[in-house]
Amino acid sequence: MKSPHALRWLLAGLIFFGLIGWAITGLLLYARMAYLGMLLVIGAGIWTFFSIRGIHLTRQARILRASMGDVFEEHFEVRNAALLTCPWLEILNQSNLPLAGGSRLLTGIGPHQRRFYTARTLLYKRGAFVLGPTSIASGDPFGLFTIHKQVDMKDTLVVLPLIVPITDFPPPPGLLPGGKAIRQRSSDLTPHAAGIREYVPGDPMKRIHWPSTAHRGRFMVKEFEQDPQADIWLFLDAQQEAQASLIEDKVAFSGDGWWLRRPNVSLPKDSFEYIVSAAASLARYFLEENRSVGLACAGAKLTVVSAERGERQVNKIMETLAFLQPDGKIALLGLVTMRAKLLPIGTGVILITSSERPELLLAVEDLQRRNLRPVVVLIKTETFGGTGDSKSIIAGLLRRNVPVCPVSLGDDLSTQLALPVVYFHRQYLPKSFFSIIV
Repeated sequence: MKSPHALRWLLAGLIFFGLIGWAITGLLLYARMAYLGMLLVIGAGIWTFFSIRGIHLTRQARILRASMGDVFEEHFEVRNAALLTCPWLEILNQSNLPLAGGSRLLTGIGPHQRRFYTARTLLYKRGAFVLGPTSIASGDPFGLFTIHKQVDMKDTLVVLPLIVPITDFPPPPGLLPGGKAIRQRSSDLTPHAAGIREYVPGDPMKRIHWPSTAHRGRFMVKEFEQDPQADIWLFLDAQQEAQASLIEDKVAFSGDGWWLRRPNVSLPKDSFEYIVSAAASLARYFLEENRSVGLACAGAKLTVVSAERGERQVNKIMETLAFLQPDGKIALLGLVTMRAKLLPIGTGVILITSSERPELLLAVEDLQRRNLRPVVVLIKTETFGGTGDSKSIIAGLLRRNVPVCPVSLGDDLSTQLALPVVYFHRQYLPKSFFSIIV
């Protein structure tokens, strides 16, 4: 709220000329003018001091995890516990959430009165954002004095990546496409029970087989075999040199009720944002198919999410993707070299990258030598203002019988991620098969 400088100068002049006139003429009228000005200033200062001391601000959000494209709602409550009326109150939301709502100017908050309002923000950027602090300012009815107060907040909003629906994306078939159980004991719960054994300290209670326990008179636990379906691993390229981006247009929303007809949120013009969104969409798709999904990314530090299944794994992967940044120094080839040797035979690998360098072909060949069939989601950096030659890389991948999904700026990820379907309509025979025939 802007301070009324004219009124301040008027009161200052009233006090100054009143004192000067009283000193020169001795008339009581000038003294009363000076006293009146000083009383107004002192009264306004006292009102300002006590008006904000009784103001209490609370802000609450029902959810602290949302996805890009959602409308985040936050409820504000202002309570005046003082005996004086708060003539005006300016609330400024200083959260680092882009386009954060909640800033208001309230007037005439009476003693022991409450005010409520709801702030809505369209989420168009992933990451973690602190909901606060909040700065409040108030003053006297004339606006002579302004006093500020800051209310700290500890809540953090996590915005998850944008997920697009995928209708058809066949799993990368490895040497074990399914149907035959892997005869190897597993410490995890799987649908394939292998037998029972005696209980040993440390076994979870949920593994106890109660009919056998009652029959034998001692605790017996179930053993399981590995799942016959191959795991799916997503390898994300977070190398800083491989990314490209364009300057974003200024985003603004105005008018009342915009959330009722809110615009569709599109991905930022950044190649890494397309990588993260593609990874989130594929992870959600395979986890809904009851597949085990893992994730690996070499950013500023190596991030690995072990392959698991279930809704809990969905949350783990989405929260991990929400914090990833393209600040890595290791190329995708280095990540594949480190992690591929730890993957069991039959694992499906999806490489999501914006690198258009020959090293990508070396990473694919490394996976093929380990009897793993990769699929590549290639973000074309030339459409993001970068310099690259995606045509030669795509041709090299196709010569190696590797399905590839080329994605350009503005493409529909749902459509582009369905492109590898045609490659799986053909029978796959590794190169070593032909050498054996010859």
